[in-house]
Amino acid sequence: MSFSEIYQIAGSAMTAQTMRLNTIASNLANADAGSTTEAGTYRSHKPVFATVYENSQFQANQRAGARVQIMDVVPVEGELDRRYEPGNPIADADGYVFYPNVDVVSEMADMMSASRSFETSVDVLGRARSMQQGLLKLGQ
Repeated sequence: MSFSEIYQIAGSAMTAQTMRLNTIASNLANADAGSTTEAGTYRSHKPVFATVYENSQFQANQRAGARVQIMDVVPVEGELDRRYEPGNPIADADGYVFYPNVDVVSEMADMMSASRSFETSVDVLGRARSMQQGLLKLGQ
């Protein structure tokens, strides 16, 4: 596997984790956004990723590397939180307010996981760069 393939794979992982972090931030920002109607209520979103296997031109007998591709960001199905709040100015005629299906604890755990994955990719890039610099020193 070449250094450029390592950079491409780690870069795709960093892009995927950035998308994941942005989606989590959006979910957390809208966690308490109430609405009068069920249709107008924010729904939690999750990114969908796919694995794209790379075919190595030079080493056909070795396993190919794989990168991450972002396929889509989809809303999460599930019931909304319907609360009886007759004093709320956005309550419907029956006194109910609809809140998003965002699980804050789950989102925080996902955020920690995405942050660690991003940091791991940064570490891989740093180590690959260090190996490349070491090879250049050997050639002198």
